[in-house]
Amino acid sequence: MSKAVTLGATYSDRITGFTGVCTGLCQYISGCNQALLTPKINADGSSKEAHWYDEQRLKLVEDVEVVVLDNGATPGFDKAAPKR
Repeated sequence: MSKAVTLGATYSDRITGFTGVCTGLCQYISGCNQALLTPKINADGSSKEAHWYDEQRLKLVEDVEVVVLDNGATPGFDKAAPKR
């Protein structure tokens, strides 16, 4: 992919057609970077699973607004860190 993937932007996988908002990015030493796409809920209110895709498979859905969250007051993951 020539352009970097943006958190909060909507992408579709060129192979499967799966579409979702990029909610996570993973960078590997091998260069096979991936993005986590989280889809919208189903019509009945049930949720679909998010999936990881290689960045080069993604196509930006340009007519969808980028999701921007203000995490200034509550940054970080919503669970406590693991304890040993």
